[in-house]
Amino acid sequence: MKSRSAVVGKIFLVAMVALLSACATQYPPAPATAASSDYNYVIGPGDGLSIVVWRNPELSMNVPVRPDGKITTPLVEDLPAMGKDASTLARDVEKALSKYIRDPIVTVIVTGFVGPYSEQIRVVGEAARPQILPFKQKMSLLDVMIAVGGITDFADGNKASILRTAEGGKQYSVRLKDLLKRGDVSANVDMRPGDVLIIPQGWF
Repeated sequence: MKSRSAVVGKIFLVAMVALLSACATQYPPAPATAASSDYNYVIGPGDGLSIVVWRNPELSMNVPVRPDGKITTPLVEDLPAMGKDASTLARDVEKALSKYIRDPIVTVIVTGFVGPYSEQIRVVGEAARPQILPFKQKMSLLDVMIAVGGITDFADGNKASILRTAEGGKQYSVRLKDLLKRGDVSANVDMRPGDVLIIPQGWF
């Protein structure tokens, strides 16, 4: 029969191996800057659009983008809008209206920003207010944390990670505790469209 000290020693060894394994699977640090700075906003379901048809005020109106990604305006039904920028959609509206009026000139202005699901930022886990955020040009990790109200008292902030869908689901580690609790701005990184910020619970 094994002695109690031998059993305790074995348990300690197993615990240390598990701890070292957990450390070994830590993700690489997230890049400080995004790979691309030429982001172009594309329209998504829930966006609000102001469509102005020059010299035709009766055809100008504010419309929402439906859940199916389409819009309906006077003389134009079920026109796909999701995934297009404002200029591309304006040309599509002009093409549709040209069947009814001569040389239409259309301007599309996005007035309510949601964006397509594939480009939204998702914050899950131990955030004060986990939620989905529309991506914005030059958006940083700090911007995201301000929007969600920071982290909870139970969060293991320095074990947080970003799942980057733009890179096929590659995962990066981020240091939320250093950024939020210690004011370490070197822990701030750029976000990319479609990022998922995962904040785990700490073990106490």
